[in-house]
Amino acid sequence: MTVFKVFFPFACGYFLSYLYRTVNNVIAPDLIRELDLTASDLGLLTSTYFLTFALFQLPLGVLLDRFGARRTEALLLLFAAAGAALFALSESLTGLLIGRSLIGFGVSACLMAAFTAFVAWFPPEKLPQINGFQMAAGSLGALAATQPVEWALQITDWRGLFWGVALATVVVAGLIWTVVPEKPQKAKAHDPGEALRGVAEVFTSPLFWRVAPFSFLVQASFIAIQSLWSGPWLRDVAGFERQEVGPALLLIALAMMVGYMGSGTLATKLARRGLAPMTVAVTGMTIGIGIQIGLALQWTEAALPLWIAFGLVGAANILPYAALSQAFPDRLAGRVNTGLNLLVFVAAFIGQWGIGAVIDLWPQPGPDSYAPEGYQAAFLVLVGLQVLGLIWFLIRRDVPIRPLSQGE
Repeated sequence: MTVFKVFFPFACGYFLSYLYRTVNNVIAPDLIRELDLTASDLGLLTSTYFLTFALFQLPLGVLLDRFGARRTEALLLLFAAAGAALFALSESLTGLLIGRSLIGFGVSACLMAAFTAFVAWFPPEKLPQINGFQMAAGSLGALAATQPVEWALQITDWRGLFWGVALATVVVAGLIWTVVPEKPQKAKAHDPGEALRGVAEVFTSPLFWRVAPFSFLVQASFIAIQSLWSGPWLRDVAGFERQEVGPALLLIALAMMVGYMGSGTLATKLARRGLAPMTVAVTGMTIGIGIQIGLALQWTEAALPLWIAFGLVGAANILPYAALSQAFPDRLAGRVNTGLNLLVFVAAFIGQWGIGAVIDLWPQPGPDSYAPEGYQAAFLVLVGLQVLGLIWFLIRRDVPIRPLSQGE
């Protein structure tokens, strides 16, 4: 019953969050054509979602720990619905930016609210697995934002598409509000001083700062590339036609879904044998860096297998959340997760916009395409940053990562 009352409603919210996050990957040619966007414009428009998402993470952590996941996410989703409606109505880049900003703010709780609720409702040993299933729900949203969006665009335009998603968002907000139960112990007196002390406790923790740099650099790179630049890369670097990009993105999204489900299950099984979730995470994230090197070097003869592998292995980047949640007291669960998420999405905003800015350093070869050399330079910068994060994680072995025992 917990699965249906807790997991399913939050999974629906995260489905929509990922649909919003990645839909520009498919409608990018329409936006470029209609608004005459440069690569930097496109990167800014899409990454604005990440900026407002990130800026609300610390207040979100306090709200989650104070008011609970159900009320917080249900109310925020109404802002996302309003943003989608504004996006559908806008005739200028400014209007689209405001709408996209509201969407990012409105879906800012979709993952962290779920993770916070899961800490309350599921046993600790199940967290890597249930978190993996939550990420798989997001992958379904990414999948829906590929070929299904192309099919929808044969019936309506991108504006009609956003009206439909706005309506779906209102429905999911109502589902979360009415179905998700409350944990009695979540009702506690509001103490602003305690809330701020909790944030400070997280951000001054050596444990947090051992894990965070490598984790947020890998996650941000994955999000920035997968949610926008994978489609244009396939078109501009690998030479895919538009009708070929949608099916390719669908396969990448399917690989992500399998990866998220498999990584959580694998981490849970290996934990029973004494292998920590963080060890599994670091292994997967390191393999992901190797795959990105192939993309940066533009091995176009293996373009689709590389992207599928990128989606599959990239799923390991969610495991640090479970590792950190188990290493801090339950009272800090929301602030630990949102603290890491703050760093992830600030970096994703900078990365996604920055990729476009780097690409714009090379002249456009055509009115709706960008130079392959720009993609190569941008991807190599991201690879270098992730390698630095890995080095930092490895040299801080003096800070152990271990779950708290019961009652700590």
